[in-house]
Amino acid sequence: MTQSGLDRGWYVLSVKLPAEPSRHRVAVWRELRRAGALALGQGVWALPASPAFDQHVQRAIELAEPAGEMLFLDARGHDEAQSQRLRDLFTAAREEEWTEFISDCGKYEAELDHELAQQKFTVAELDEEEQSLERLRRWYRELKLRDLFGAPSAAEAEQQLKQCQARLEDFANRVYSALHED
Repeated sequence: MTQSGLDRGWYVLSVKLPAEPSRHRVAVWRELRRAGALALGQGVWALPASPAFDQHVQRAIELAEPAGEMLFLDARGHDEAQSQRLRDLFTAAREEEWTEFISDCGKYEAELDHELAQQKFTVAELDEEEQSLERLRRWYRELKLRDLFGAPSAAEAEQQLKQCQARLEDFANRVYSALHED
């Protein structure tokens, strides 16, 4: 058992698809990447055995079946060290995603800074910034669902998202003030 009590084992998927047409391999690859699966080797993927990933696994199987085959296994690490190695690999992959998310939050704030400097207080700009923030919120929710073992940067990412939300609220207030002044 991990500290979080989530070590129920792992799903291991062995995917065998022909090289052509590539659309089947790409579709399966995208679905497994979207789920946050670990690529263990050529065509071999692993995910924690959790209901959070069941839909992705089922979708990957459906995508693979028309053109090839997929072997879907339940697995565990040989010993605690191997189980911990899988958890560490999975958490490191989530850490990379959180780092990218934090970077995108920084880009979002830089965009707001740019609009503030230009005093571009229009409804159209506010709509665009709201859409960008909604994209960050969706991404955050997806990452949070995948991060079963608690990557170190998750808390910082949450704070960055809250800061982006506060910054957008300030920008929205400025847009509304500018509209009422006109």
